[in-house]
Amino acid sequence: MKIAVDAMGGDFGPAVVVAGAVAACRELGLSSVLVGDKAAIERELVRLEAQELPITVRHASQVVGMAEAPSQAVRRKRDSSLRVAAELVREGECDALVSAGNTGAAMAIGMFVLGVLPGVDRPAIAAALPSLSGFTVLIDAGANVDPRARQLFQFAVMGHVYSRDIIGKTHPRVGLLSVGEEEGKGNELTREAFEELRGSSLNFVGNVEGRDIYNGRCDVVVTDGFTGNVCLKVSESLAEMLTAMIREELGRDVMSMAGAALSRRAFDRMKKRVDYTEMGGAPLLGINGASIICHGASPVKAIRNGVRVAADWVRHGVNEHIKTALEAEAVLAEGREGGRE
Repeated sequence: MKIAVDAMGGDFGPAVVVAGAVAACRELGLSSVLVGDKAAIERELVRLEAQELPITVRHASQVVGMAEAPSQAVRRKRDSSLRVAAELVREGECDALVSAGNTGAAMAIGMFVLGVLPGVDRPAIAAALPSLSGFTVLIDAGANVDPRARQLFQFAVMGHVYSRDIIGKTHPRVGLLSVGEEEGKGNELTREAFEELRGSSLNFVGNVEGRDIYNGRCDVVVTDGFTGNVCLKVSESLAEMLTAMIREELGRDVMSMAGAALSRRAFDRMKKRVDYTEMGGAPLLGINGASIICHGASPVKAIRNGVRVAADWVRHGVNEHIKTALEAEAVLAEGREGGRE
């Protein structure tokens, strides 16, 4: 198995990305093809004493900027590290793609180069957020700001498969994010999506509220990309604020510092539970190929785990399972329509 890694993506460039790929190779036995400026990548490999590892380099002369318009990245940067990495997956030279670069460009290039799975209108980003029951999958986390109800239904099916195959939930509970739990709450989009989800074979628990992302009530929360991205960014900011406040209070006096020292193991365990780098990145579900998008500010650990998640995606055959699930739901819908006729 080989993972194509966009070595030029992210806020820190090849220094961090190459180190993450090297860590994935040394610690997990996962090979990769690093795509980008060959000279810069090889300098990092020498610095890390990784020349003998099963890691190869594919040169790409262009880089997609973090603020660059996705349409421009597709049309004008045909030799970007992101596009070349996607082409390696399309041609079968690599099994999956990992990038910490421009999310919009990753989606646009993924759709243009790899295409989408049968039965999928638009790909969606699935973010695994820590909760009292382990992890809750939030989908969509930013790829589609104005989807249709049918697309929300597709997101739910894809999120169900991801939660089952990768997160490990045997029968994931699927909820539709709304402004209240009662049936009929929400806008026109959520009410239409509710009806489609209610008639599906998914373990649909109905409308859920924002608090249910973290309290463990459901395993998959379905929403549009606008709302989902706001939820994601608020969550990130809240986690940073709470961490800073706890650190400030624990260092306020001698008794607090003593208590912090005694509770260090518990704090370390909690930090690991809420650490986004443990999941590495968010998959772009619906692309005809495994594509993992890492945070732009990802440290080495996040890139390493992004490569791991990409490999798990391939091993578990997630895309095949998504296709099978969508086909089954289509047959079920046809049966309902036929019954009404």
